[in-house]
Amino acid sequence: MDNTKLVALPCLCADVFFGTDEIRAGGEALNFAAHASKFDEVDVTILGVLGNDEYARHILDSITNKRINTANIRIDERHATAHNITYLSTEGDRYYKDDSWNGEILDNIVLNDKEREIISGADVVFVHIWASCFEEVLELKKKHGFKLAVDFDVFSDYDKMKQLAPFIDFFMISGTEEVLPDFKSMSECNEGLFNVTLAERGSVTYHKGVKYRIPAIPVENVVDTTGCGDSYHAGFVCSYMIDGDITKAMEKGAEFASDTLSHYGGF
Repeated sequence: MDNTKLVALPCLCADVFFGTDEIRAGGEALNFAAHASKFDEVDVTILGVLGNDEYARHILDSITNKRINTANIRIDERHATAHNITYLSTEGDRYYKDDSWNGEILDNIVLNDKEREIISGADVVFVHIWASCFEEVLELKKKHGFKLAVDFDVFSDYDKMKQLAPFIDFFMISGTEEVLPDFKSMSECNEGLFNVTLAERGSVTYHKGVKYRIPAIPVENVVDTTGCGDSYHAGFVCSYMIDGDITKAMEKGAEFASDTLSHYGGF
């Protein structure tokens, strides 16, 4: 059986942890790809844009030992590689300040012909709802029919979510118990998996109105929550693509997330 071809795009960035010597490669797409590469049955390609600077070199060095095809990452010397100054509370929760983020290089991305070809030939594509190329990826999904996994983060426009739901195979959000009825309702009208991560309360997935719930795996010493959702999503999507088992996929996501909580950075 052929391996699953997975593409993750477009956010690659450096997480710079204030007050420490820690600089970690990150960004939703890179975190997702790093964890997806743990599956021998999945061939991972990452697309995105880096500058020509130390942050870019740090990012590429961090994944040299991982099974990730980086051959089509763009280099744009006009801008610095995206980077984020990350602050941590005493409990390990991350927070940011108004000037933390420098991500101009990721604004207004237009896919080139090679990127469109790679995406169109994938079995599953992961993208963030706020990615500047999201609409273009969505149009490719409609045309070519690959599975589409979308991280909605804390997106709260329910009307927009209902419009997008028919085209999304893995509809994933970081939410609260209050959003569960809406997700159940969307699942009753659409074919995809509707997944809500609830932090220490575990996660819920709805499929055709049926509810699946698993607990979070306790972590004794939470170091950093950066990338916890991305790692869950990678475990969830890849496991399901391989086995088609919703509960098993959620358990793999929880396993990856618990490991991520125990160290700095997303992987």
